[in-house]
Amino acid sequence: MFETHTRGQVGIGTLIVFIAMVLVAAIAAGVLIDTAGLLQTQAEATGEESQQQVTDRLQIQSATGNVTEEFGEPVVDKMNVTVTRAPGAGEINLRNVTYEFVTDDTVETGRLVVDDSGVYPITSETQDLTITSRSDRYRIEFYINVSTNDDEFNVFDSGFNGGDSVTLTLTTASGASTVEELRVPDSLVERSAVSL
Repeated sequence: MFETHTRGQVGIGTLIVFIAMVLVAAIAAGVLIDTAGLLQTQAEATGEESQQQVTDRLQIQSATGNVTEEFGEPVVDKMNVTVTRAPGAGEINLRNVTYEFVTDDTVETGRLVVDDSGVYPITSETQDLTITSRSDRYRIEFYINVSTNDDEFNVFDSGFNGGDSVTLTLTTASGASTVEELRVPDSLVERSAVSL
């Protein structure tokens, strides 16, 4: 009366199609999960880099200038800048920090530490030019014009006069920048050092 073997073949065909659909869905799900994992990893890395660019920066505690005579005029010939790490910053290796000075007519850039000179620890847990805690303080010396004819450490060719201003930018390896405007007092007469 009824042909049962034909119904069995239809059922097996349907089962094969169903299994194929499940396998395709499983493969697609695996690709989506892998892609989601990759995107999450990239997002975490980007977030961490962005956070470092904001937080891993230096904080300038103070800046002073050394006053000397140049052609009979008092000028600032050296700047001492005291730095520590900003709140929330991680360790900062000063060997990887760059500086930029901008005046009305000049831009000077360079690396902060050259041959381990120019940066000196004031208070530090280590002596390797790495700021590891907020209590660490380092003094950075910028020679504006030294009369020893050794231009290796000179940032500018002549000293700063009274009333001059300069913008100093310190940039860490992560790309976080600290910008500070330093201004020489109007009068340098009979002074050996000034606060900038």
